Amino acid sequence: MAPIAWAILALAGCPTAAQTNMPASQVPARQAAALTLAEAMLQARQTNPELSAARHELEAAEGARVQAGALPNPTLEAQWEDQRRETRTTTLTLSQPIELGGKRSARIEAAERAIDIARSQLDARKTDLEASVTSAFFAALVAQERLTLAQASLDLAQRGRDAASKRVTAGKVSPVEETKARVAEAGVRLERVQAQGELRTALSQLRAAIGPGPEIGRVDGDALNIQALPAAEEVSSRVDSAPAVREARLDARRLQALAELERAKRIPDVTLTVGAKREQELARNQAVVGISIPLPIFDTSRGNLQEALRRLDKAEDLAQAAELRVRSEATAARQRFETALAEVNTLREEVLPGAQSAFDAATKGFELGKFSYLEALDAQRTLLQSRSQYLRALAQAHQAAADLQRLLGAPGTPPSTLSKERP
Repeated sequence: MAPIAWAILALAGCPTAAQTNMPASQVPARQAAALTLAEAMLQARQTNPELSAARHELEAAEGARVQAGALPNPTLEAQWEDQRRETRTTTLTLSQPIELGGKRSARIEAAERAIDIARSQLDARKTDLEASVTSAFFAALVAQERLTLAQASLDLAQRGRDAASKRVTAGKVSPVEETKARVAEAGVRLERVQAQGELRTALSQLRAAIGPGPEIGRVDGDALNIQALPAAEEVSSRVDSAPAVREARLDARRLQALAELERAKRIPDVTLTVGAKREQELARNQAVVGISIPLPIFDTSRGNLQEALRRLDKAEDLAQAAELRVRSEATAARQRFETALAEVNTLREEVLPGAQSAFDAATKGFELGKFSYLEALDAQRTLLQSRSQYLRALAQAHQAAADLQRLLGAPGTPPSTLSKERP
């Protein structure tokens, strides 16, 4: 067999991660400790600043609930009339405001709704974090696979160039064949540089999604582990419990409680006063009892009530808009998921076997002198492009699955694993 034929045929047996079931994260050239998806999730839950901020917001809302249930403080007042001791009159009173109209219960209700929102935001942030980390992890994993494939392609192109150079020296082929081989090698080298850049970007984005920490050298996982495709009915039924919809509805309930509070504020509070008065000149004590009620003549809190009611109307409209938006985006994400998954299956079951068969036939024909090196090179390029398209489809499927998880919350079914056979 001719040297170039041996070089081209080597691609079929090249030990790439996509061919040997060994993820690119386990390629010996990379010695850094691999980060698994489970480890990435654990780090994210511990170090992600946005998740920590959501926890602090929940704690703050719980503190506001404690404050909302507090009763008004009493007021102790002391008065002295006349500076002369013999004729001085001393009055001590204790005043206690009494809230009427259900103000305290309305405050408590609003504070509890704020806790519900903070808890919902924390759950949504957890879901969003898991989706972001999952998406970034598989993007890095696919980029790792792509770099491994690019490196294998470069090795093959270099062997093909060397073989072409030797044949030119031996006078068996035209120097044009060597030029073509060098051009092909340069193109593959550029693809490797691009793959290296994509991997660095993907690892950087994964670190940003997880939170502060050391630089990530590589990841370890299975790119074929994709979430099961949810049925259209399941997507529709989960919209009502989607994080954005739930938060919008809870916000409407909070504003309803605030509107009730403003309505309760229109009822004036009563302040009771009890105390004693000491007249030094007469040497006697007198009891002091009083009551005060503000008269709602000028300030009836009508504007505050109107503002609260209109904000409630706005929140209800936004909740409806959030439901429509989530429903539309979830349907679109599911469609992207379905399309990407179908592309993955088609490439794995039809396109890649066909490209491999064409590559084998071109290699065999080149060996027998029936095909030129350019035809064999074209078959090689087609196979590599098919494998790159397969990796892109995998990345798109993972991105669509992450978008669905982010929109609808945690999936109700465990992830399903595609066929472990790697093309």
